[in-house]
Amino acid sequence: MNKQKALLPITTLAMTFSFAVWAVFSPLASTFQEMYGLTSTQKSILVAIPVLLGSIMRLPLGIWTDRIGGRRLFSLLLLFLIVPLIGAGFADSYAMLMFWAFFIGMAGTSFAISVTFVSRLTPPEKQGTALGINAMGNFGTAVASFSIPSIAATFGVSWAFWGMIIPIVIMLILVWFFTPDMPKPKQQKTMRESLSVLKYKHTWTLSLFYFVTFGAFVAFGIYLPSLLVDLYGLTPVDAGMRAAGFTVLATLARPVGGNLGDKIGAERVLTFVYAGMTIGALVIAFWMENIWVMTAACLLLAVMSGLGNGAVFKLVPQLFPAETGAVTGLVGAWGGLGGFFPPILMGIIKDVTGSYVLGFMLLSLFTLICFLLNRIVFGKKAGEPANRYAS
Repeated sequence: MNKQKALLPITTLAMTFSFAVWAVFSPLASTFQEMYGLTSTQKSILVAIPVLLGSIMRLPLGIWTDRIGGRRLFSLLLLFLIVPLIGAGFADSYAMLMFWAFFIGMAGTSFAISVTFVSRLTPPEKQGTALGINAMGNFGTAVASFSIPSIAATFGVSWAFWGMIIPIVIMLILVWFFTPDMPKPKQQKTMRESLSVLKYKHTWTLSLFYFVTFGAFVAFGIYLPSLLVDLYGLTPVDAGMRAAGFTVLATLARPVGGNLGDKIGAERVLTFVYAGMTIGALVIAFWMENIWVMTAACLLLAVMSGLGNGAVFKLVPQLFPAETGAVTGLVGAWGGLGGFFPPILMGIIKDVTGSYVLGFMLLSLFTLICFLLNRIVFGKKAGEPANRYAS
């Protein structure tokens, strides 16, 4: 087997199952709420906890991928995930679920490893498309929404966790034996040197952009099942299938965003992305009681967030060709955190106000800020080589 050709499909598939593990608690949230008598806030925290570690650890794992190689680090991650999956299956209290949910969050770091792995072995002119395809591993959250409720209903809640061990072991074998080693960097950077990217304004600009686009993707992917059950009284299986539709659409839009970034410039793509997200969030805020309007607005947000995710990560290797791992980790971390806070905030807002309106108003405000910032920072320079103004 040609390991170079196998790299993109294997890493994409490995990230898909890693993301399915990362989102495993989301379709089960309403079930656990009934089992343990949880409040909306407690349920939201359980769903969001895996996102926390998976976000924070993206930065060091992005840097370590540059140092020790994607094949080794990805294999170690997959091996580690087996432990919390076993533990979560035996959990018999809300506290134990929270404990194992935290460590299951490491599955989210697969993004930083995979993106760095692929970008380092892909020619610059093809990076936008390749990274867009690779990031379709986000489809894993849809895999969780599709499969987890049915597995839990058929075999029991414990097997929703234990069953995920099988694909993780398969991907461990494929990554270890059938992907190439990354070329060693000419000069090993210290952690301090790797973190020097923090001094660039575009590091923070891209972090904010991804905080909103990927944050919206993660937040909707993990909280939409609970939201649909709460708003419309749907069954967990029905809500999970509908939420999976959001994830599938957003995931399919991601490589389109990367490809459009290659062709017309990621800056132009982001202009349309943030305008569309602002409109979609406002529509949901004022018409969420209508399930058809809610569905249409969610689908718009799915497309826009997917396009935005692809466009942002077209800019990362373009702006920072020598520090892709560090910037990928940092931007990815902020994106993950963007998915951590909204579910908790939504739970608190619902408990305090009895409605989700304020939460979607805040989303529209953040997307509007990104729209304006994109126009200010990149608007006049669209079409120029981005790395000319990376400092």
